[in-house]
Amino acid sequence: MNATQKQVITQGKPLSETGKALILVHGRGASAESILDLARHLPVAEFTLFAPQAANHTWYPYSFMAPESQNQPHLDNALAVLNGLVKSITGQGISADKIYLAGFSQGACLTAEYATRHARQYGGLCIFTGGLIGQHINRDKYKGNFQGTPVLITTGDPDAHVPVSRVEETVQIMEGLGASVTKKIYPGRPHTILQEEITLACQILAPPGDKKNVTQ
Repeated sequence: MNATQKQVITQGKPLSETGKALILVHGRGASAESILDLARHLPVAEFTLFAPQAANHTWYPYSFMAPESQNQPHLDNALAVLNGLVKSITGQGISADKIYLAGFSQGACLTAEYATRHARQYGGLCIFTGGLIGQHINRDKYKGNFQGTPVLITTGDPDAHVPVSRVEETVQIMEGLGASVTKKIYPGRPHTILQEEITLACQILAPPGDKKNVTQ
């Protein structure tokens, strides 16, 4: 794993002040800086933000629907980046239920795969156009209990990269591990993030009654 793969951009107040972390995972061809732009539309004033950077702007080389072996060792390296980041945050005294993860496209797939392999009570997950990784889903890889973790998962119908069928499979597995999933399929939507998706993500990041977390 090279130094670029390990690069993480941090924004916001220190964890010792916020007590909450949001990990943002960029898509193929994008960057940590670009996914941090998404945070400008989210209620993150009381979060510490972390955005890891993939080597050569790509977490793994082929489609997330390709046989998993074709995306190795890049996929395992990418999962290790997220795992190392989560462990670093929990090592600073932040419990997993105060850690939120969000990603778009390839970053959404990586977010879904990591969280479902390590199911526990997270603060929330926002999977913007993504699903679990592999030509065929091997359910034996997914362990743990989400304990009601709120999850938003979306895609377009059709989407050039993420078929509705894979989103449906992902929802079934995550719900089976105890997640509380909101699924949104948008007919004819281009490969992007809509304002409605942002609004739904805001409800996860700043649930009703959590006034101090809403950016004025």
